[in-house]
Amino acid sequence: MATAEEALIKKSGDIYRSILHDEAENTTQWRHGGPPVYDSVNQLFEEGRTKEWPKGSLEEVVQNAIKSWEMELSHKTRLQDFKTINPDKFKLIVNGRDGLSGEETLRLGSYNALLKNSLPKEFQYYKADEETFESSHDAFQSAFPRGFAWEVLNVYSGPPVISFKFRHWGFFEGPFKGHAPTGEKVEFHGLGVLKMDESQRAEDVEIYYDPAELFGGLLKGPLISPSQSESEDNTATVAAATHGYPFSK
Repeated sequence: MATAEEALIKKSGDIYRSILHDEAENTTQWRHGGPPVYDSVNQLFEEGRTKEWPKGSLEEVVQNAIKSWEMELSHKTRLQDFKTINPDKFKLIVNGRDGLSGEETLRLGSYNALLKNSLPKEFQYYKADEETFESSHDAFQSAFPRGFAWEVLNVYSGPPVISFKFRHWGFFEGPFKGHAPTGEKVEFHGLGVLKMDESQRAEDVEIYYDPAELFGGLLKGPLISPSQSESEDNTATVAAATHGYPFSK
């Protein structure tokens, strides 16, 4: 007989984000009209991961928790529908900056929240203050049409305060901010600290990483003409509208 977890995974169709369909009542408000499909990025993850954690291990639990949180942040429009965080206490802290509340993080989107910085404009690889939730997703979905996979490399401490090392990677196969794709793998590594409440929901997420690792690969491609860039961006936008946003963990 299948366990409750196995039944839930079968229903959701995603072994890494089983909360996709765990609401008995269908009241969740989805950003793109319905729950996302992660087949493409799941395949990228499975083909490129360097670790395969035992089922039920702390590493697997942490990995799936972060994937589920990112899914909610990218695809749900109301904080009240989130199951992975404590909405009253949640803070996202990136590279020691002031923490963002759940509502602020949801408004900005994961990419703008993670890439926001205080450098002078002329030195910024990516100007998060000039991007919207939608434009940020369009830019990275264009660059990584197969998605941007994420894995846990190590877990150093268990709950309620979990510290871990992670790896993020994808293949630069579409244009990014006027730069032509190289087809090469782009990746970066970082550290995270996740503070959980008694219900196993995140209260604080701290992320530390070097953005230059990411942008060193994305800005490597030669500049392309405005007309070519616009044509390729339009193609990426149509693909995103058709298939949803596969750029995820």
